[in-house]
Amino acid sequence: MMRRREFVSLLGGAAAAWPLAARAQQPTMPVIGFLNTRAPNEDPHLPVTFRQGLSEAGYFEGRNVMIEYRWAEGQNHRLPALAADLVGRRVTVIAANSQATVAAKAATTTIPIVFITGADPVQAGFVTSLNRPGGNLTGVTSLDTQLGRKRLQLLHELLPTAHRIAALVNPTFPGSDFQARDLQEAASTLRLQLHVLNASTEREINSAFENLAQLQVSGLVIGNDPFFTSWSKQIASLALRYAMPTIYEFPAFAAAGGLMSYGGRISELYRLLGVYTGRILKGEKPADLPVEQATKVELIINLKTARAFGLTIPLPLIGRADEVIE
Repeated sequence: MMRRREFVSLLGGAAAAWPLAARAQQPTMPVIGFLNTRAPNEDPHLPVTFRQGLSEAGYFEGRNVMIEYRWAEGQNHRLPALAADLVGRRVTVIAANSQATVAAKAATTTIPIVFITGADPVQAGFVTSLNRPGGNLTGVTSLDTQLGRKRLQLLHELLPTAHRIAALVNPTFPGSDFQARDLQEAASTLRLQLHVLNASTEREINSAFENLAQLQVSGLVIGNDPFFTSWSKQIASLALRYAMPTIYEFPAFAAAGGLMSYGGRISELYRLLGVYTGRILKGEKPADLPVEQATKVELIINLKTARAFGLTIPLPLIGRADEVIE
């Protein structure tokens, strides 16, 4: 016969063991691998808008999802090792920007990858089609590569007597060949001579600007690329130092002292990246999830920089601007 004291002791042990067993049966919290070419303090609002998109899908960092952040800090050669580390940690999904997507795609064919890119994802080799991506990748594109032609046109409108223009592209960026060809075709239409310069490191950016004077160009178009976004302040500073009217895609360039920007809001792209990552976490398959296309673009003009260059912005151009920085 079991004594009362032994019975109470047995119940107490069972009660203590039950929560441990229950916790062991609870599902493991999913982990997002956030892989990016930038530095963590470069655009601190971008992870915030990414998490905002996640919250719209019902996921909150630390509550029902964990995020492992990996930043290349503008050193793209670090991306393959960072991607391999995330794969080794068996993250549930990887969220990456353009160049980081190349590294992630090379590192895994099974872990879902959600990308943001300004390039055409089909031409970049990320997906087989926008509607039916196939494979383990899907994401968001602003198709900013196709806006390079418009940026050149805007620069020509500002500099109507210019005959020589330069373009700076990163040869390692997916879609860089298309950028160069498209800009050359646009330049030919506008009867401009276009010099394409390459840069994939900080040193090469400096060298490119040093070559601009020898080429006797009147303006510069920066190819869309997160690498150049990481160096927006430096490029804006170099443009001022060399008195080179320059246009880039993101508002951060104009805010940093660049003359003009024309492209989408990067914060909106990161919000959509979060939304799509949440949809993957809920069980949707990348192969079946169409690539989202962000279509809203903005023209921003920095009048302070224009005055420093001695330029008068045509009134019709100012009238079309979404924002004018005094």
